[in-house]
Amino acid sequence: MAAILQNLTKTIVAGFVLAVILFIIYATQEYENTAFWKFLFRWFHVLSGIMWIGMLWYFNFVQTPSMPKIPDEQKPAITKFIAPAALFWFRWGAMATIVTGLILAMLNGYLVDAITLGATSKVLGHTMIGIGMWLGIIMWFNVWFIIWPNQKKILGIVPADAAAKAAAGRTAGLTSRINTLLSIPMLFAMVSAQNLFATS
Repeated sequence: MAAILQNLTKTIVAGFVLAVILFIIYATQEYENTAFWKFLFRWFHVLSGIMWIGMLWYFNFVQTPSMPKIPDEQKPAITKFIAPAALFWFRWGAMATIVTGLILAMLNGYLVDAITLGATSKVLGHTMIGIGMWLGIIMWFNVWFIIWPNQKKILGIVPADAAAKAAAGRTAGLTSRINTLLSIPMLFAMVSAQNLFATS
């Protein structure tokens, strides 16, 4: 067991194997044609969303508030090793969440309804899931086109002088806070659409 748990890749593979075993044990009923794919993309959507929002909250609740307390000689450990790895999972978690969410909406037949905020069907669940989708799309845009380009300056991945790095840090930080703010109503809209207003 220790050999599995001491290696992240083996741990993740073991987690997926356990999930497949659960599926095999409980997959005794017949599903309508697209039910399995809807489930699979919902599962991937939730997994990637946990990665994305988990990293967003790590940055806002842990890393950013802790940076001023870290001695200067120890900060390179964060900027050279931890932050680049965290930003990799952060941005690709965002991409996977958006892609799987759009596929899921298409499989469930409410993609257009959600994008138009329920205007075509007047179904409240589609309006709520649409609000969640648009908030997620805004957050995804912020990650890929504001936060990440500015983080590349801060981390020295692209050349920038001290003034440009300071400006990039402020922009990335404020945009990350905007995403943290939006994550709360986004999650509310997604969960309420699924539970209170019952979209498929």
